[in-house]
Amino acid sequence: MTQKTDVAIVGAGIAGIATALDLLDRNIRVTLLDRNGPERFGGLAVESFGGIFFVGTPQQKRLGIADSPELAFQDWLSFGEIHEKDKIARKWAETYVHTNYEKVFLWLRAKKVGFFPVVHWVERGLHRPGNSVPRFHMVWGTGSGLMERLISQLKSHPNVSNLNIHFHHRVDAIQGVPNRVESITGVNEKTGEPFQYLAPHIVIGSGGFGGNIAEVKKHWYWDKVPEVILNGSHPSADGRMHQVVEKLGGKLVNMKKMWMYAAGVHHPRPGFEGHGLSLVPPRSALWVSAKGKRIGPTPLVTGFDTRYLVERITAQDEPHTWLVLNKKIAVKELGVSGSEFNTAIRDKKLLAFLVTVLFGNHSLVADLLEHCKDFLVADTVSELVNKMNRLTDKGHVNGDLLKLEIERYDGQIQRGLKYHNDDQLRRIAQLRNYRGDRVRTCKFQAIEDKKAIPLIAIRVFPLSRKSLGGIQTDMSSRVLDSEQQPISGLYAVGEAAGFGGGGIHGIRALEGTFLGSCILTGRHAAEAIMEEL
Repeated sequence: MTQKTDVAIVGAGIAGIATALDLLDRNIRVTLLDRNGPERFGGLAVESFGGIFFVGTPQQKRLGIADSPELAFQDWLSFGEIHEKDKIARKWAETYVHTNYEKVFLWLRAKKVGFFPVVHWVERGLHRPGNSVPRFHMVWGTGSGLMERLISQLKSHPNVSNLNIHFHHRVDAIQGVPNRVESITGVNEKTGEPFQYLAPHIVIGSGGFGGNIAEVKKHWYWDKVPEVILNGSHPSADGRMHQVVEKLGGKLVNMKKMWMYAAGVHHPRPGFEGHGLSLVPPRSALWVSAKGKRIGPTPLVTGFDTRYLVERITAQDEPHTWLVLNKKIAVKELGVSGSEFNTAIRDKKLLAFLVTVLFGNHSLVADLLEHCKDFLVADTVSELVNKMNRLTDKGHVNGDLLKLEIERYDGQIQRGLKYHNDDQLRRIAQLRNYRGDRVRTCKFQAIEDKKAIPLIAIRVFPLSRKSLGGIQTDMSSRVLDSEQQPISGLYAVGEAAGFGGGGIHGIRALEGTFLGSCILTGRHAAEAIMEEL
């Protein structure tokens, strides 16, 4: 079956949808192809927490947060360790911080996407500066609500007659004459029928390779490849289109730069092999090795430098580490990244959300304690250690060592604030200075506290998520070849393009910059296509 279209977009995720919406505004014929079925329309963004990095918003100003594109650019370069020679990455980063308000925030607001009034402060930086001020704007409705709104806009668009959406369509090749694309071919995986679309403009918005654990291990940044990496993406995010573009002459860059998470657990209701959840690790929990020794010398605390957490836990001798805490800490601080386990925000139930903030998320903790095999509960340290050692044959927890680590930490808390000389306690104090974190962080809670039991141990693994590298593009999202020349008619957007240029973030991301960059790169591609048509 051969058909014609003005623009063929491979991938019906947030980047592809953003591209399609802008093209439809100009009455351009668009064909949207996705390998998944309609139940996964919107891609991984549907499952996300829905946080987006913005600069200079009404929410920031209402909270008295003084921000600027200049400060954000400085933070971005510092945290990503982006050097002068990384010209494309620097230009994309500079463009994002200067245009995100107009091209992303206002664009979403025009589509009736709302944001939570409190701006969250993540990736503050540890050994180098990160976000100087809070910039993580959470969509009211999470990523699920965000994509529901964009998909609704797509389906109800005044020019929807120019849109064709085809699911179960796997693209296998791109054809063309030297340095210009002409068509794409593939197979309908549901029917087995081949297809071809003649298109002068082809946009790759197929995502990264975070769902292909073999590929993640192949491109691992550090020397020691983890034995176990849970899949926090989806098997369809396999990097297939990267290879298709490379075969055509497109250049792949920064493939070793990936955004992993350090506290992954097995999904209690897995949808595929190795399916993992990314926990938001409680700040008041002790993070210890498989042997029970507290990982250091700098204690591991979330919210400062996720890459550092991944570096430290994957340097351990065993494939897993442990979070040790109690139920009081878990109810107050434990979270799961994504829309699935943040039902009050996802379903826009304000009262239910306020209850979880004031009284803790009891239902989440109960669900994970009952259904996730990585969660263990006990009334005493010795009983907890016995359960930890029965759970795994990799690593043996030394009960005396773990008890000593807990006693040392608890002892400082019990002696009083003026005697705190532990970096984790200092960071908790810093976190609680910002009201967005204070309501979700315990006030120096001891672990072995009879009023806070039972004790909980959580076995955690590294978890894949996003590719920071990918297909190299110019500022119009045009795919570049090895000579840095654009391949006419071929574009890459979103994670497929390393969120811009083949690596807009450098080696670290300031968080919230993923969804925003998907929209920005998609809109840049649409602008370039409209200029040529």
